[in-house]
Amino acid sequence: MDSQRLFDGRLKIRHLVLLTTLADEGSMVGAAEVLRVTQPAITRAVREAEAVLEVSLFDRKPRGVLPTQFGEIFLESARTVLNNLRNAADHIDELQRVGARPVRVGTNLAGAYSLLPQALVALKKTQPNLSVSVIEGLPEELATSLARDEIDLVVGRLDPSGFRNGAHHIRLYDEPVRIVVRQDHPAVQRHEQSIEDLMDYPWILPGRPTQLRDELDELFSREGLGLPHNIIECSTILTLRSILIGTDAIAPLPMLIGAGDEQLTMLTTSLETVPRSIGITMPADRSLSASARSLIDLIVDAARVIARDLPLDE
Repeated sequence: MDSQRLFDGRLKIRHLVLLTTLADEGSMVGAAEVLRVTQPAITRAVREAEAVLEVSLFDRKPRGVLPTQFGEIFLESARTVLNNLRNAADHIDELQRVGARPVRVGTNLAGAYSLLPQALVALKKTQPNLSVSVIEGLPEELATSLARDEIDLVVGRLDPSGFRNGAHHIRLYDEPVRIVVRQDHPAVQRHEQSIEDLMDYPWILPGRPTQLRDELDELFSREGLGLPHNIIECSTILTLRSILIGTDAIAPLPMLIGAGDEQLTMLTTSLETVPRSIGITMPADRSLSASARSLIDLIVDAARVIARDLPLDE
């Protein structure tokens, strides 16, 4: 199709809103109720958009509608456009209120426990009115959010393969993954240190799909072992920590978690093959605000302290 058809004035923002809502609700009735418009208005919007694009966007089913392959492509871009507009409105509002754009940071266990909190504390000392949103998620979720401009940067374990081409990575330091248990865990008292020795304990593992989980699965395989029979999949630090302290569970975690908690300790079990690079992932195809750049500078400063004070290469 001729891409100029998208800019001849026939396709409007209301079409994007109507079409994405229809996809989310799965029916004309549901979309009409959410948007408080008539069903004919939804039908008309679909026909108008399909006329511009010259393809069918939805398949009509007995109980609703489903996007076609063409529709899925268009809807992905439509959601990005709408999200960018919402972000622009939020940024304008924030700039009017406090004189600075808000910062949105994605993170995972490796970044959330020490590195990012230290940087945020330092940021708030100099810019107390700056709004900062922290979103914790799996790498795949954070990669999608970064691509859609829902977050400005990601702080945590680096996973270049999980991000699309438009991402730039800054490696800050290496943080080993260690087996973390409570201080009085039986494995500590019995000096059980090999992976085979630990197989009968409950294991807390990151969920799939994550780079860390893939590497741990490969580690079990290389040791000639299957997966532990008793597994909890969890990446939320508060839940994970409570389970570790209250049970005989063990968890492969970033070293800082085990080193910085008085109720936890680390086994000497070798996990050398598990990735350990910690850093910042940023979009390569758009510029960052001054507020986001200030946070990045503070993250780099905090990383220098962490790398200096902890034996991360052991």
